[in-house]
Amino acid sequence: MKALEMEGGVFRLTLLCVLLSGVGAVIVTIDKETYEHARGDNITIPCRFTPSITINAQTIVVITWSVEGTEADAEETGILTHFYGRGTDIKKQYEGRVALDVDVPSGKADLKLSSITLEDNKEFKCHLLIRGDDEGTPYDTARLVVLVAPSTPICKIEGKTEYGQNINLTCRSEEGSPPPTYKWESRDVRNMPQAVPPRTTDRGGIMSLYNISKETSGYYICTSSNKIRSATCNVTLAVMPPSMNIGSTAGIIGGVVALLIILIIIIYCCCCRKKKKDEEYAMGVREDEYRDTEPAKNTESPRADGEEDLPVNRNDQYGERSERSYDRRSDYDDRRSDYDDRRRDYDDRRRDYDDRRSDYDDRRSDYNDRRRDYDDRRSDYDDRRSDYDDRRSDYDDRHDRNNGRNADNYRRDRRDDDQSYDNRIPNKPPRTDYDD
Repeated sequence: MKALEMEGGVFRLTLLCVLLSGVGAVIVTIDKETYEHARGDNITIPCRFTPSITINAQTIVVITWSVEGTEADAEETGILTHFYGRGTDIKKQYEGRVALDVDVPSGKADLKLSSITLEDNKEFKCHLLIRGDDEGTPYDTARLVVLVAPSTPICKIEGKTEYGQNINLTCRSEEGSPPPTYKWESRDVRNMPQAVPPRTTDRGGIMSLYNISKETSGYYICTSSNKIRSATCNVTLAVMPPSMNIGSTAGIIGGVVALLIILIIIIYCCCCRKKKKDEEYAMGVREDEYRDTEPAKNTESPRADGEEDLPVNRNDQYGERSERSYDRRSDYDDRRSDYDDRRRDYDDRRRDYDDRRSDYDDRRSDYNDRRRDYDDRRSDYDDRRSDYDDRRSDYDDRHDRNNGRNADNYRRDRRDDDQSYDNRIPNKPPRTDYDD
């Protein structure tokens, strides 16, 4: 009876624990919101969780670490996924750099990241998924700030360094985390600190100088710094009086040269025209003189004493000028005719060349035909030569066989003759060298 009561009490206590645990919810926490580490360090981002149910070997637990997307790409990028009791899957781009220190019963899932770079300067998220326990706060985030000292900044001058101009002095470090801040200071030619003009502005590493003058000249030093260290660069500003632009000077010189060339051409044309008019006038005077004196020389007629000379008829002058124009036209026609003759000669030579080219092509074709005939005859000759060689080989074979039979007959005849001779000579031994 007591045993039954004890078992009933244990059952009620267990049921009460289950009901109390069901009232709560899962909670995932990361100790700090921001973790700062230098580039190249090996770091650990801790993640702790408290489930609202009892976790055993049959409970499905999934732990994931991911990186929050940037403004340009709002999607998350996974780092790893851990399946309780089954193992961990790590993304390919993080293999060899990431590991998970996990202990589910104690509620630990720390992310270990080695050799961090500027690309790891992001927000990391630890997310817990337990089947049957989806209430509460299943994830938490933390920002990783990779500290990098600012690189040596680059200082530049933008604008013309002339009196009355507006210029900008720029200063920029290629890298640095957190982003570095920039500060400009000015020194005079004696390397003593000097105050900048009142209208000067300095924002984000850009110092703007307005209406610069000789007093603006000096040394300007820029300091780029963050919480790790700082770096500097400097520029020398020498404000000079305004000078004529090289492009404008070249344009003015080019315009003057072009104007002179045009003027020379106009003067040359005027001189040529005047010279031509003078020549025409001189030719006309000489012809008039020749015309005036010619009739007096050839058609001289006696006149009575006291007879006045007749006035010169102007129609004759115009007629002579028309004759001169006609003569020039005739010269032009003659030159035109000469050009046409040369053109016809060229056409005749061209046709002659085409005829010779056609003859050459015909001879070439004839040569090719003869060459093909020669090749055919050569092939026939080779065939006959081959037949001759075959017949000669057969003849040699027959001749060899005949020579063999003749030799056998000769030895046989000699043997018969010797035997008959031996028969005539008594007691002579027979010969046995016939077969040798």
